[in-house]
Amino acid sequence: MYLNTHSYYSLRYGTMSPERIIEEARRYGVKTLALTDINNSTGIIDFVKLCHENGIKAIAGIEFRDSDRYLYTGIARNNKGFSELNEFLSWHNEKKEALPDRPPKFSNVWIVYSLQNFPKKFRSNELVGVRPNEVNRLLSFPVADLISRLIIWKPVSFANKDEFVIHRHLRAIDHNTLLSKLIPENLGSENDTMISPDLLICAYEDYPQIIRNTGVLTDDCHIQFNFNSIKNKQVFTTSRNDDKVLLEKLAMEGMKYRYKTNTKEAEKRVRHELEIIDKLGFSSYFLITWDVIRYSMSRGYYHVGRGSGANSVVAYCLKITNVDPIELDLYFERFINPKRTSPPDFDIDYSWKERDDVLDYIFKRYGKRHTALIGTMSTFKGKSIFRELGKVYGLPKEEIDRLVNDPSHELNKNEIIDQIYAIGKRIVDFPNLRSIHAGGVLISEEPITNYIALDMPPKGLPTTQWDMYVAEELGYEKLDILSQRGIGHIGEAAQIIEQNQGITVDVHRVHEFKVDPKVRHQLKEGETNGCFYIESPAMRGLLKKLRCDNYISLVAASSIIRPGVAKSGMMKEYIRRFHNPDGFEYLHPVMKEQLSETYGVMVYQEDVIKIGHHFAGLDLADADVLRRAMSGKFRSQKELDRIAMRFFNNCKSFGYPDTLSQEVWRQISSFAGYSFSKAHSASYAVESFQSLFLKSHYPLEFMVAVINNFGGFYRSWVYFNEAKRCGANILLPCLNNSDFTTNIKGIDIYMGFVHVQNLETNTINRILDERSRNGLFRDLEDFSNRVKIGREQMVLLIRINAFRFTGKDKKELLWEAHMTIGKELPELKSLELFGIQKREFKLPVLSREIIEDAYDEIELLGFPVSLSYFDMLTTRFRGEILARDLINNIGKKVKMVGQLASLKNVYTIKREYMHFGAFLDAEGEFFDTVNFPDTLKKYPFRGYGVYLILGTVVEEFGFPSVEVEKMARLEMRGDPRF
Repeated sequence: MYLNTHSYYSLRYGTMSPERIIEEARRYGVKTLALTDINNSTGIIDFVKLCHENGIKAIAGIEFRDSDRYLYTGIARNNKGFSELNEFLSWHNEKKEALPDRPPKFSNVWIVYSLQNFPKKFRSNELVGVRPNEVNRLLSFPVADLISRLIIWKPVSFANKDEFVIHRHLRAIDHNTLLSKLIPENLGSENDTMISPDLLICAYEDYPQIIRNTGVLTDDCHIQFNFNSIKNKQVFTTSRNDDKVLLEKLAMEGMKYRYKTNTKEAEKRVRHELEIIDKLGFSSYFLITWDVIRYSMSRGYYHVGRGSGANSVVAYCLKITNVDPIELDLYFERFINPKRTSPPDFDIDYSWKERDDVLDYIFKRYGKRHTALIGTMSTFKGKSIFRELGKVYGLPKEEIDRLVNDPSHELNKNEIIDQIYAIGKRIVDFPNLRSIHAGGVLISEEPITNYIALDMPPKGLPTTQWDMYVAEELGYEKLDILSQRGIGHIGEAAQIIEQNQGITVDVHRVHEFKVDPKVRHQLKEGETNGCFYIESPAMRGLLKKLRCDNYISLVAASSIIRPGVAKSGMMKEYIRRFHNPDGFEYLHPVMKEQLSETYGVMVYQEDVIKIGHHFAGLDLADADVLRRAMSGKFRSQKELDRIAMRFFNNCKSFGYPDTLSQEVWRQISSFAGYSFSKAHSASYAVESFQSLFLKSHYPLEFMVAVINNFGGFYRSWVYFNEAKRCGANILLPCLNNSDFTTNIKGIDIYMGFVHVQNLETNTINRILDERSRNGLFRDLEDFSNRVKIGREQMVLLIRINAFRFTGKDKKELLWEAHMTIGKELPELKSLELFGIQKREFKLPVLSREIIEDAYDEIELLGFPVSLSYFDMLTTRFRGEILARDLINNIGKKVKMVGQLASLKNVYTIKREYMHFGAFLDAEGEFFDTVNFPDTLKKYPFRGYGVYLILGTVVEEFGFPSVEVEKMARLEMRGDPRF
């Protein structure tokens, strides 16, 4: 009887999850229930599954609205009807066209209009819904003509009238208005709750025909989904057998390329994998991934393949990944788990410049009806809740900021703030907005609209309205096509090396990079600035503590640096055991048997499977569910609770002490949401070695590539500093030498125009086009005659000293620019065959100090180039010691001067802030600091700048740092012009 139910997927409208709706339906004895969310079908898959589990007949539909205006509701008679509704909504989303007041004729859909707005002439599938409070209005309608079209219509949007308050707040947020300014048209009715079917029917007892009509409709509708079948594209060629043959051919050819020797073991593993791949029906998935890689390699794109699929030798042979599972002894059960019904996932990273082209290929190759990006759901959480609710209560920005940043402030104690907290708690984790998954792509056997409607976000590619969890539950396995700036700098560095030195570098020679003495030395010394994944202060410190100089150690380091391992204390324990491998006891013999490579510490996702299976006796399927839960890719708390119970019950039956079982579970739990698979860490380590090789042998070109990709851990000035440290001359943008991005000529690095703040892209393009067509610029007049830009843009170029090739002072050039160029864009003059001698005016000598240039550079670039920040200080003091002296001053109190490069805030157990700082000394060398809460309260950071630091030098496993006692930001000399 309930044909118009809204879940909280009716964004900023409904207040109940599908689970809550089912609970309400069971409470009232509802046997048939339709979910009809507003302009989306996000919740249908979960809803249908829940109904089946609870003995309720599910009906699927979509309510269509134009903003707040109700148009009609489409109720699917069957799965075909559901697909029709999804196609209809998807088409309008794609075309950005408004929904029509009357939909087209559907074959398998009932259309329900309101009593206020229905067509004069009905199609066979069109009906009119009558709400309980509208029954008396039928007395004034020509019921005889209409009665066969009328059905019971009881909207449900919340569990009870109390939740209408929540609804009002959600509607105010949606309309970005004050609660007091909401009008009835913005809202549902406070009576949009569920009641018992018997009570509902009573409202229509004078019109039995309406009751019968409703019964006919509900009897006609049914929907179900197969949750056990794989929904991905089933074959790549023409048949499953042809897929098997092609995959075998490609794998065996790739094996000969990858394994010049040791082919016997490799062939055994490849054939075993191929057998499993075929048995589980994954051949097409591998071939589709290979096809994407083949395309991208044909375009010269560099990629990194990750994910659990990287445990596969077949994937290695197909060049999907660059990780050799045999070399790393990767845990094969992660891949061949016989109870696994979904294929292993592949994450393919591309440069941010190339990813969109790869996606374009996928959509054109496999068709838009069968291809979609995966959506994701942004929820109400954290500070954003207070900002949203603060606005609907009309709080000024400063009061909202105070509420967000200082919730315990005395002024936050009032009735309005109490109400905001009360409402905020009730909408935590409610869906707020639909968005796009970072890189998930579905390639489907059937049209994707058989299962979901598609949005068309600004990116311009169809995107599912449900997320990866629903896709997975339904039987889809996504292919992740991700964007990564780290990859961009590897490929670009190779290009720059060829341009600058004429040397061709093959970045795929990873086996050689792993044994290169120079690379291994750089790694061990933590000389990793700019290198993918291993440049952060924490990672540099870890590399030094582990004396890491080889691939296997780096694979482990790439995983133990993750928050889960670090927070649990196991990172420190790993380092301790590394330095003293005979000075610890394993928790249990199973830990020694399964985790000896990592000194009994769980480091990888595979370790969770190993311990779950071998220590706690979980079967591989349950152990893999546990692994997925710990990696943050699982959403069923009920299932996790079941496995936790089995874990502890099994441990008890094995006679383990409770303390042992709890400690092992604590270590597993610490992984939650943060753990890497070993293959994933290995993929990152491969990329790190490629970066390290380039930096070790071609540091200047490498740093230019890092600067141009804008995706490193640090700000750009740190990378310019590193290039200078490596021997480069850093030169300001120059009209005759600079490009859009930074370039290098010999050892001279010319900053790109892109770094100049407020310099417009059109201006840059005009400069580069003109210079390319007609050669270098002679002087300011020649430039202004050839390039059409306004005075403001010209002044920026002069102030950044881009005209220094003229030999004229900046102040003289500014006078000249103001005399010759108006505020409006000048008329371009045709190039003169013979330059006309112009009358020149002689200005008096204008005084100028270099610090003026430095301040111009700080304003326009964000950092000085002509001077360093140290040169600009009022003091000449550069510290009692420099970074290189730290290791010789352990335990001593020292004064140091450093420029803040990065700052990491962490919460202590007492919920107090402590900071980890990374500074550069006057020589451009890094040193690290720790600010404990007590010190931080007395001597807080005052933004970026140069600091005087007093502290004690401490050391941990050979890595020195400074525990700060006092600190202050040093004063800089002023700009003499002001």
